[in-house]
Amino acid sequence: LEVILCYPGLHAVWIHRLCHRLWTTTPALRPLARLLSQWSRGLTGIEIHPGAVIGRRFFIDHGMGVVIGETAVVGDDVMLYHGVTLGGRSLVRGTKRHPTIGDGVTIGAGARVLGDIEVGDGAQIGANSVVVKPIPAGAVATGIPANVRFPDLPGEDPYEALFREPALFI
Repeated sequence: LEVILCYPGLHAVWIHRLCHRLWTTTPALRPLARLLSQWSRGLTGIEIHPGAVIGRRFFIDHGMGVVIGETAVVGDDVMLYHGVTLGGRSLVRGTKRHPTIGDGVTIGAGARVLGDIEVGDGAQIGANSVVVKPIPAGAVATGIPANVRFPDLPGEDPYEALFREPALFI
């Protein structure tokens, strides 16, 4: 009951699913989808454009300030923390301007992932990092601009690797 009533990240995802359905059903419903998404933004502090494609089991933890752009594609089992931006680097309409996030990706608080780039499956992006180039699957990206490295221990559990990389949490 607490989760259903008190998690704005969950509320934002539920409302996005409705808005996305309206957005993709017919062009005549797009203004309604935008209106509902703006209402959701005011309610939750999370802005997800109705055109964004969001996968299954997507979770936004402490969502305030999250922004997901129109042409963003987010895979399954992705976790975003507060203040994350999946934004564009171009103003050219009709083109893919936002990132594609693979399955099982974790993006830390305040991170910015900008432009039509791909973040591979299982990648981790550290808090406050700025990513403007593709990130390979399984990589860890931290810093401004983001530096990419791979876990030091072959076969290491990605969750356990998080605790060895403080920049992922800062």
